[in-house]
Amino acid sequence: MEANALKLEVCIDTPEGLQACQNGVDTIELCSALAVGGLTPSAGQISLARTSFVPVHAMIRPRAGSFIYSPHEIDVALGDIDAVRSAELAGIVIGASTAEAMLDLPVLNKMIAASGSLIRTLHRVIDTLDDPFVALDQAIDLGFSRILTSGSSFNAQDGMACLRKLQERARGRIEIVAGSGVSARNILEIGHATGVRSFHASCSSPVEQDKTTVGFGFAPEFMNKTDPQKIKQLRSVLDAAA
Repeated sequence: MEANALKLEVCIDTPEGLQACQNGVDTIELCSALAVGGLTPSAGQISLARTSFVPVHAMIRPRAGSFIYSPHEIDVALGDIDAVRSAELAGIVIGASTAEAMLDLPVLNKMIAASGSLIRTLHRVIDTLDDPFVALDQAIDLGFSRILTSGSSFNAQDGMACLRKLQERARGRIEIVAGSGVSARNILEIGHATGVRSFHASCSSPVEQDKTTVGFGFAPEFMNKTDPQKIKQLRSVLDAAA
């Protein structure tokens, strides 16, 4: 990739999504259950991701809800990290916090020790903390390579002021990835306002589900599906800007 290129990461939770990301995407965040922000992918998904031509970073999040984890949940997360290492994927996406809204450094140290040479991304747990700038410095000290953040807001567009400050504070020591609500309509505005050059998006579109499936409670009326056209649009916008 050229030095001036703008990077695109797409999060997915299906085999079809993995296939859709083989063109125009720089990294893939592999999850299950994107409807709740992404959980750890299954063993089968992790195995399939080995076939990807694009680097895959697996989400390590044992359940929906807060990022305050019990000892048993931490054990599950460590086992999942081992599975990602064994599959030789590119990286993991992790995060843990305390009841005081700070990074849980002991838990993160355990996860990092288990990760070996995997690339480590601190996920949007940072957006839930009282002081994201302290967390940024801690992430650097811990050995993270990347931070995925919406600038302490529900979406990156609303968090642009904070994103800019995080980017400035990072000073090239860690990659800031802007995510949440990023689309072809606002990606350049976010980039120009913040100086961030890496972006994270779902690139998905709602698909109506079969009425019988919905009736039995096996699915909501609409489910989001990775949309190759949206990936193409975002890639086109970024390449033109670069």
